[in-house]
Amino acid sequence: MPATFSIDPASGVCREAQWCPSPHCNARPAADDISLLVIHNISLPPRQFATGCVQQFFAGKLEAERHPYFAEIAALRVSAHFFIERNGQLTQFVSCNERAWHAGQSCFAGREACNDYSIGIELEGCDDVPYAPAQYAALVALTAAIQQAYPAISNARITGHEHIAPGRKTDPGAAFDWQGYRSALSQGEAP
Repeated sequence: MPATFSIDPASGVCREAQWCPSPHCNARPAADDISLLVIHNISLPPRQFATGCVQQFFAGKLEAERHPYFAEIAALRVSAHFFIERNGQLTQFVSCNERAWHAGQSCFAGREACNDYSIGIELEGCDDVPYAPAQYAALVALTAAIQQAYPAISNARITGHEHIAPGRKTDPGAAFDWQGYRSALSQGEAP
């Protein structure tokens, strides 16, 4: 994993990420209104890591018969901009300049429809399993690249899915080290 990431503001693509395009995206209502970063978690099947199934899911290619849980979710049309695996590997599914479908019904600081103006990062994990150091290192580096490309995303405008959809979502969960992450952002290093 590179020590730093870079995002081309014109294309919205991270040069160092593996590209796995998702059809589950569309144009933002206002192309220049990117002002929120939302952190999530996901694992497929639940609580299983390094399966490659998250990439298939966001790309719309999840095989429903592969696991009983997949039959419930295979038809869902969701995506995120980025996915950080346990080893820090970064995959991008949607240009940051487009609207990924990660937040659903949501509200931040009184403003609804967070997908319209946010970038979504999924961490491979679940609410109650500690995230790996390589993930935090990648997350801090990616956050720095996002903030450089989209300066309206200040540290105060970074949140969790659980905070913009309380009662409906619980991620990134109690296992996520918000204090360490925010401290690392202010110091420019991984927690």
